Amino acid sequence: MSAQENKHRILILGASGFIGNAIYKELCAYFKTFGTYRTAKREFEKNQHFFQYDVEKDDVFEILEIVKPTIIISALRGDFNAQVIAHTHIEQYLQLHTSCKLLFLSSANVFDSYSKYPSYETDKTLSDSVYGHFKIKIENMLLRLPKRQIVIIRLPMVFGNQSPRITEMKEFIKNKEAIEVFPNLIMNIATDGKLTQQIHYIINRNKSGVFHIGSTDLVHHDEYITEIIDTLGFKNVLFKNVYTTNDDRYLAVLPKYNLLPKHLQFTSKDFIIEIAV
Repeated sequence: MSAQENKHRILILGASGFIGNAIYKELCAYFKTFGTYRTAKREFEKNQHFFQYDVEKDDVFEILEIVKPTIIISALRGDFNAQVIAHTHIEQYLQLHTSCKLLFLSSANVFDSYSKYPSYETDKTLSDSVYGHFKIKIENMLLRLPKRQIVIIRLPMVFGNQSPRITEMKEFIKNKEAIEVFPNLIMNIATDGKLTQQIHYIINRNKSGVFHIGSTDLVHHDEYITEIIDTLGFKNVLFKNVYTTNDDRYLAVLPKYNLLPKHLQFTSKDFIIEIAV
């Protein structure tokens, strides 16, 4: 273990969720890693490095004071207003502890007003959705801090073998319910496996700024979901086409300035190959 890895104390907010837990598993062998969970589960209660934390009821400052992290990773979910308050407290903590850094998981939805083309790191954020507005609000708050203290990671749709999206699709198929697909939506994807490696790299190399983390290629939502289901071996699946617009619309985040090394780049096909194994 390098001195760089040894010195970090990492706190993952939302470490019991799909993405947060994947990040925890990636980092805990290399760094002193702590996490929060919302709902009591034996595996988290027994883990001395986990703290119960409800974003709507608890003050994040208390956990920050106990853990004294050098890196905070926010993979929180839950009530939007409560999350804004929590991130206001995190911002105050970062102002007091200038050697601490925050990695905030944001979303491609911060650009969902721009439907004619993919979005890059320095593009102006603009959203039509409540979710996108909420992410922009936190991004803007964090961008007031010194650049070296902030990493904003904008993610497209995240897939993984055990991801909520795949689990939900399997549930729909089992219950003979139609899976919603968006034929006019052009997107790129992220995967839990690659995302965790990319975050590990960002920490190790002490990177900061805005990162667009997703596949290097673009896919149509309906075609990609169909390909996933075919690869998983399901037949006679019901689909419901949802048209939100007559034209193709983009919801894709591509990197132009903060490029990750080649071995951390991937295509949407890589995930298909992964689930085919």
